[in-house]
Amino acid sequence: MILTKYILKNHLAPFLFSVFSLIGIFLLQFLMKFADRLVGKGLGLWIIIKLIVYNLAWMIVLVIPMSVLVATLMAFGGMAQNNEVAVLKATGMSLYRMILPPLGASVLLALFLIYFNNNIYPDANHAARILMEDISRQKPTLSLVPGVFSQDVPNYSILARQIDQGNNILKDITIYDYSTPPSINLVTAKKGIIYLSPNQKKLIMDLELGEIHEFNNSNWNEYRRLRFNKHKIAMPAEQFTFEQSTPGGPRGDRELGAPQMLLIVDSLQKTRGKFLSELNNTLSKITVNETLRVTEKENEKIYDRVKRKLINHKNILSNILIRLEYNKKEINRYWVEIHKKYALPFACIVFILIGAPLGTMTRKGGFGMAAGISLVFFLIYWTFLIGGEKLSDRGLLSPFWGIWSANILLGILGIVLTIKSARERIELKFDFISKVIPKSWKFNTDENENSRPLSD
Repeated sequence: MILTKYILKNHLAPFLFSVFSLIGIFLLQFLMKFADRLVGKGLGLWIIIKLIVYNLAWMIVLVIPMSVLVATLMAFGGMAQNNEVAVLKATGMSLYRMILPPLGASVLLALFLIYFNNNIYPDANHAARILMEDISRQKPTLSLVPGVFSQDVPNYSILARQIDQGNNILKDITIYDYSTPPSINLVTAKKGIIYLSPNQKKLIMDLELGEIHEFNNSNWNEYRRLRFNKHKIAMPAEQFTFEQSTPGGPRGDRELGAPQMLLIVDSLQKTRGKFLSELNNTLSKITVNETLRVTEKENEKIYDRVKRKLINHKNILSNILIRLEYNKKEINRYWVEIHKKYALPFACIVFILIGAPLGTMTRKGGFGMAAGISLVFFLIYWTFLIGGEKLSDRGLLSPFWGIWSANILLGILGIVLTIKSARERIELKFDFISKVIPKSWKFNTDENENSRPLSD
């Protein structure tokens, strides 16, 4: 029991460190990717925090399996480096017995991720998508550029030749008003102030010293000019204010749990059965019951009639085949997401089987070594996962093999490494890397010592 706690304790600190480090990297990548969509929107701090929290869900799904591998490599590498693995083996504890505590913990983590993937992750994805759509619709409060017409307000085209951004004062203004067709109003003013109404539903422009020219598209003989000292224009401003949508509406495949997607797949399978039945019925009706014992004058009419029937049947069959192909793609797409709900959590167990023997072989417990080895296996895993997902979506590979192939391959490799490491002592060295590095890059100790200045 004491050894079990000790082994788990060696895993805990590297695991937590890896989780927070990787989440920090993913957060930085997320903020860099979406910074241009968030800057200048006038969003409150709480909205940005909510967006980050919602997106933490997909980060957790990826980070936990990755952190398991890093923690296992660091824990067993550190124990091997301190000769603790050799001591434990000398006391009769096999490598299999040492792996059992982290393996049990990885099973618990996998069960947690399965629950998370089916209950929390879909809702967080749905909320993040809705919030991102609301933010995307949000525009700055009319970004005017001096000497450039702005089309931000629907049915209005606004030009200001001089702008005081600090006080929202515009000078030499020209406004085309298309809000009341077929009339077109051209408004000019020497000066104006722009601001939002208290309820932020209207964009108000207080104009001074100007003219209004009214045209009628249906009757060009109608023209009117008005002069004013002061004039106020109220334009719609709903598109400039942020309003968060309420949850609900249709959900995508990544916004549903496995039970909900299984129901959709069952419905799609029934629809596919109807399409196949319709296809069989159409095929059975493709007969041409036309008599051929007719005069030559009627041959052309019969030919046209047969041709029309065949074209009609061809169109029907093409339509059914297109629907069947789309139906199959939809079924594969949902099956891919269903398998991912369980394949990614299972990777926690696979990475224990990979990390424990590799840690004892490398005999290095540092974060750099663990991160370097982990990166190789992450690339292999994600290459198989993403490639399998694409092939499965296109119908070139079954969803099961497309998603589970990475776990199966690395799982077999982990079992082989574990058995081999348990039977004999194997040490992995990376001296070959120094042979690849050019000599000019290497640090020459003798030259460095000779180049030291003499002390006075």
